[in-house]
Amino acid sequence: MSILMSVAEEACPLNLAPTASTTAALVMGDALAIALLEARGFTAEDFAMSHPAGSLGRKLLMRISDVMHTGEQVPCVASDASLSQALVEMTRKGLGMTAVTDADGRLLGVFTDGDLRRMLDDADMDLRDTAVLEVMTRRPKTIPPDRLAVEAAKLMEDHAIHALLVVADDGMLVGALNIHDLLRARVV
Repeated sequence: MSILMSVAEEACPLNLAPTASTTAALVMGDALAIALLEARGFTAEDFAMSHPAGSLGRKLLMRISDVMHTGEQVPCVASDASLSQALVEMTRKGLGMTAVTDADGRLLGVFTDGDLRRMLDDADMDLRDTAVLEVMTRRPKTIPPDRLAVEAAKLMEDHAIHALLVVADDGMLVGALNIHDLLRARVV
């Protein structure tokens, strides 16, 4: 089988330099490559496996669970914590936030450095006596651990936030990450 590909005239004013013909060859090569990919059922995962060290491979393979903080690295306070305790936890863990969980470890909310700045406008607020439950964000943006890391970057960008809590399907807090984690992993 053969495919005839020709051009009537080159773009060169002298009709000598291969300009239109080289473009036609590139188009035909791309068309054949795409047809072969479709015929073989080549997926994004196949592409990523062929290019694991490249940026496209990273974006297609790296999951939240690969870059998130876990265990003692996750900033977290109990629901009965004071605002002062939450601030100490935020400072110790360095992610710009702390999760607030119930006794079983289910996420109730998040307190962020942004929440703190907004709260400081209220002159009546006492850092030592205020419960974190009073000032936390009750429905924070979260992401499951099995999602792609690039999805976390998109979520952060869409909502103008710098950190996310990682929550399992049952509502249990399993991790945390911020934009710096994604930058270090070269996802963004």
